[in-house]
Amino acid sequence: MKLWLTISYDGRGYAGWQAQDNAKSVQRTLTDAACAVYKRRCLVTGCSRTDSGVHARAYSCTVAFEDGDITSVIPAGAAVRALNSALPDDIAVLSASSADDAFHPRYDVKSKTYEYVIRDAEIRSPFLSGLVYETRPISEPSFLRMDAAARAMTGKRDFAAFMASGSKIRDTVREVFDCSLRREGEFVIFSVTADGFLYKMVRTMAGTALAAARGRISPEDVDGIIASRSRACAAETLPPCGLYLCRVDY
Repeated sequence: MKLWLTISYDGRGYAGWQAQDNAKSVQRTLTDAACAVYKRRCLVTGCSRTDSGVHARAYSCTVAFEDGDITSVIPAGAAVRALNSALPDDIAVLSASSADDAFHPRYDVKSKTYEYVIRDAEIRSPFLSGLVYETRPISEPSFLRMDAAARAMTGKRDFAAFMASGSKIRDTVREVFDCSLRREGEFVIFSVTADGFLYKMVRTMAGTALAAARGRISPEDVDGIIASRSRACAAETLPPCGLYLCRVDY
């Protein structure tokens, strides 16, 4: 059996999820904590890669031994406290349960939901650096244009126009189930749920929606941008600071 975790983390101090030889990663930090708790080598597998500086509110991953049942050593219910005691303050295990060896946290995913958090205010916050994207105020008509552009990004389509240049991914068709905006006080939340995402796709979608809010494109242009399959036709890729993985469904 595997240990199936839901974790959250502040990505500011990490070069993304994926373990790397020359940079601090969430995967490596969680692996080190698990090895310390279980006193043996542990294998940690995540649901996806997140880029440097990207955060997670509900990231799904598994911890397993190369052989043997990890849940027989420490029950899943007690693993939350044990792992959190070995982790730094910017990573937290939210829940733990047992999962069959056949379960894979990446390949069994049905959909993932990301949110891009934008703070639109006249004065930047000194407390939110690296946690949100700051921009000037978005008026109600601009918000409505931005939301219309976001909603035009749904469907099963070729999203190559929203993929970072230089990516080696060949199959660029994804199904976006929902893409919309909501306002929460001084924050504008760009939310998107899909069966998968291309490299920097969400940040480019959010940048394109923001371009609609600023009048640089119209919501009606979105279909043409997608049909072009050209990264040059979409707007800027927003920085990683505002991006959060919020939900993984199986």
